[in-house]
Amino acid sequence: MTAYETLRHFADSYGLVAMLVVFLTLCLWPFRPGAKHHNHSAAHSIFKDEQDGQ
Repeated sequence: MTAYETLRHFADSYGLVAMLVVFLTLCLWPFRPGAKHHNHSAAHSIFKDEQDGQ
């Protein structure tokens, strides 16, 4: 088996599973229980320099 065939076999099997795990982890990361404060501060960060009454 050549190096190309070995890498191709890895990419078709374990590489696909690894990419799926990384994708799901990154998609679900903002929804973890401890992220509520970080999400709220990121959502309101665009308003931090605005002043009321202008």
